[in-house]
Parts: sequence; structure tokens; C-alpha cells
Amino acid sequence: MDDGVDTGTGISDESLMLGWVSGDASAFEELYGRHRQRLYRFLLRQLRDNALADELFQDVWQKVIAAREGWRPEAAFATWLYRIAHNRLADHWRALQHRPPAPDNADERTERVPDPDTPERQLSDFEQRRRLQLALDELPAEQREVILLRLEQELTLEEIGEVTGVGRETVKSRLRYAMDKLRAKLGTVAA
Repeated sequence: MDDGVDTGTGISDESLMLGWVSGDASAFEELYGRHRQRLYRFLLRQLRDNALADELFQDVWQKVIAAREGWRPEAAFATWLYRIAHNRLADHWRALQHRPPAPDNADERTERVPDPDTPERQLSDFEQRRRLQLALDELPAEQREVILLRLEQELTLEEIGEVTGVGRETVKSRLRYAMDKLRAKLGTVAA
């Protein structure tokens, strides 16, 4: 049974913890060395999963490190350490109740989901943008200007008229002609 005192050094866990709180890194190394194997075994027996035990083991020690400034020797260090482990396990089990386990065929299902960011998809998106830019470049300058002001800048017909110095009906007409030409150009290339 561990009473928190290392028989080799005679220094208690609580004294080591106080030393570490004061800035003695070797005191923490001694504490870690004393408790790491037993803590890991405790977690592993609870979880029966090496990877999960590793994760929670790291979490517990991170919580010990984060709480070091507020630690007070009100309880034995080992009691405090295992309380942190207990709480972390409780969090884990609680989260599992709200998250159903992955289905047995999860890997197969994941492989069937298309990757939206494949090189082919990126190339396809690039090609579509390139085709649109080429089609825009073929428009007469006044039609290209009104369509860019409308689609990219989201200006109203009246605002476009103010920018270009033409009336609302002229803007409307230029937009209609530009859209017809773009549809014809992009429709025939895509077909």
C-alpha cells in the first residue's frame, strides 16, 4: 500500500508537490515517476482500451499541471490525483451516453462518402471559373461592366446607371444581352 512516502528518499508526495508548486521541476518528475504506472493501470483497467487509456492518462496529468498553483495539501496527493482521474473517467462515460458508438461498418461507409476536395474537383472548379472568365472577356466592355457590377458588387440597376452614366433601362438591356451571351457560351461549351 502506498502511503505517499518514498522509502528511498523519505520525502512525502505532499512535500514534493509543494516543492513543485515552488518551482522545483525535479519534484514533479519524482511525483510522476511514483504514480505514472499505477495511474495508467487504473485507467487501463477501467477503459480496456490502450489508446483511450493513453489519452485520459495525458488529460489527467495535464489537469495536475494546470491545477498546480491552486493545490493545497488538504488531502493526500494520491487521493487528489485519483479524484482527477475519477472525474475524467466520469466525463468520458457521460459523453458516451450522449454519443452512440460508431456502427460496425463505419469505415466502409466513410470510404463511400465522396471527398468534396479532390484534385479532380478542384480542377473542375478551376475550369468552370476559367470558362466563365473567358466568356466574360468575350463580352463587349459595357455589357461586361454592368454584369460585374451587378453580380460581383451587387449594385442595383439604379446604382449601376449612376456608375456608368446611363439610364436604368439601358443597364437592364445590357444585363439581359450579357446574360443571354453567357448562357449561350457556357451552355454550348458544357454540352
